[in-house]
Amino acid sequence: MDAKELRDKTPDQLREELSRLKKEQFNLRFQSATGQLENPARMKLVRRDTARVLTVLNEKAAQAAAE
Repeated sequence: MDAKELRDKTPDQLREELSRLKKEQFNLRFQSATGQLENPARMKLVRRDTARVLTVLNEKAAQAAAE
């Protein structure tokens, strides 16, 4: 997921994406704890995608406050 793609989305779409990523992160942690995790690298990707979404949301909030 690129930051460019995220910047084109609305804040509501970004919040939905954030929610989806948080659920996926929870499921991956659960799989890791039970020893069923197939792709450990996916955890890192989900964390980074979550950070990207939060960054773009904060940028949009700061831009709206400045206007």
